[in-house]
Order: sequence, then structure tokens, then C-alpha cells
Amino acid sequence: MANRITSLFNIKYPIIQAGMIWNSGWRLASAASNSGILGLIGAGSMYPDVLREHIQKCKAATDQPFGVNVPMLYPNIEEIMNILVEEDVKIVFTSAGNPKTWTKWLQDKGITVVHVVSSVKFALKAQAAGVDAIVAEGFEAGGHNGRDETTTLTLIPMVKEQLQIPLIAAGGIATGKAMLACMILGADGVQVGSRFVASEESSAHQAFKQVVIDAKEGDTQLTLKELAPVRLVKNKFFNDIQDLYKTSPTPDQLKELLGRARAKRGMFEGDLEDGELEIGQIAGLIHDVKPVAEIVADMVNEFEDAKKTMSLF
Repeated sequence: MANRITSLFNIKYPIIQAGMIWNSGWRLASAASNSGILGLIGAGSMYPDVLREHIQKCKAATDQPFGVNVPMLYPNIEEIMNILVEEDVKIVFTSAGNPKTWTKWLQDKGITVVHVVSSVKFALKAQAAGVDAIVAEGFEAGGHNGRDETTTLTLIPMVKEQLQIPLIAAGGIATGKAMLACMILGADGVQVGSRFVASEESSAHQAFKQVVIDAKEGDTQLTLKELAPVRLVKNKFFNDIQDLYKTSPTPDQLKELLGRARAKRGMFEGDLEDGELEIGQIAGLIHDVKPVAEIVADMVNEFEDAKKTMSLF
């Protein structure tokens, strides 16, 4: 299954385990890398010293390539970037910010840089900034999302039409068939998030994992566009947001309701009522919690079987 993505990251399969806040610690990342894909540590939920610890533990748990996802709106961004260099991290996925800010600085230190976008416009800006690859994420995805609500099915071919560098599809991908579909549309690989939340090695709270596997079609929705669009499970907190919207709230009122540490309370601590539960629409197709190695094997086998079926048409 060698292609531009497997060559870029020196991995067996063109699959990336997304770096998700409160879900992607060293256990998940190392298990993913040991399964032949690229594991990512999600730095967005980690203080600098915690991130350093996770990087060191991940190195001890795998001899395969892994990376770190860094939201560039991080308040300690300079300290985080210096830690990545000090700990000899070779692959960094950046998001939520201008790729021009850190790309060259990281590349000058021998680091491969991938940037996450949700539109053709920002894909081209990232390419112009010199990144090594792009993740184009459709609005089916869980967590923070694009404002334009462009689906993966339309976003990938539109980005591919204008992009020269390797393209990774994300948003609504949890199966080998979805992986094949994205690659037919022009992606060189896929990034998978929600399916790995429901893995044994994910750092998500067991109660949140159960919510994911119990989810049905329509159980998630994009909200809080005035702040930063985020896809959430419909729970008490989500309903509180909808009630507040009926009063035509200001952004400050929305921020007041959101407060701090909602995502940690929900996904990491298991507060299913008042916590922020971020997951993709594809949760409706996730029915069990499995080891990462089994998830990867299932995806790859289904991908290969689907390719054979395609040849019959």
C-alpha cells in the first residue's frame, strides 16, 4: 500500500490516527504506530510538562514513527514547539492557526509539517506556506470544525483539483470502504479520529466511549459557530446552548456558558450531562470498543476487499 503518505512518514499503511484532545495520549499513539499507521499525540489538552512526559513514554513504547498534533492557538505555543525539538519529535501536525508562523522554523530543524484545513482556500495557503502535506477535514468530523460546513465528499476532490502536495482526507472515516472512497476522490491517505476514541488504548473516559458506541444518526450537531464551530453529542450541556440561543446571546454570553474545562469534564472525566462531548457523525457506525491493532487490521482488510469488489464493475 505504498504511496506518497507512507513514504513521507515511513509507515506501512496510509492511515493517521488523529491527535484529539483528551483522547490521544501516548498509549493510543504508540499502539497506532505499532500497528503500521501514524500515531499522533494530541497536545491540545496537555500542559507542556505533561506533553514532554507523553512524548518520552511514547518513544519507550514504540520504535515506529509517531507525531504530535499542536493547535497553534495554544497559550504556551513557543514552549511547546521548543519541547518538540528538544524531544526530537520528527512529525508535527499543526491546526487552528496560520501555518506560516511555525512551518519553516520546524522544517529547519528536520521536522515534517502537516497542516489541518477545512477549505480549499486554507489548503492553498498552507501549501504556499511550505507544509509537507495537508489534512482536509470535512464537517462530519467531531470537535472543532470548519465554518462552511463542507462535507468530506465534496471537499477532497475540490482540494485535490488545486493541490500539488500530498493530501490526507479526514471527517467521517471509520472503515476501509470509506478510506477507499476518499482515495478514489484523490486523497493519498486518511486521518481517523472518532473510531480511535472507541479503542481500548484511548484515554477517553469509559462512560464517553459508551456514549460513542451508543450514538445513532442525528445524535451530534455542529454548534457555537460564533466562537469556534464544534460538533457535540446532544446532552444536557448541548441543550443548554440551544436554550441560550433562543435569547439571541452575545459571544460573551456563549463564552460564559461554555466556561472552562468543559471538554475535559466530558471526554476525560466522564461527565455526560454537563461535559462537552466531541465526536463525529460517524459515531453512528461505531458499535464496539476494540484494541487499536484490531481496528487497523479491520480497516486495511476491508479496504483491500473493497478494492477487489471495485474491479468487478
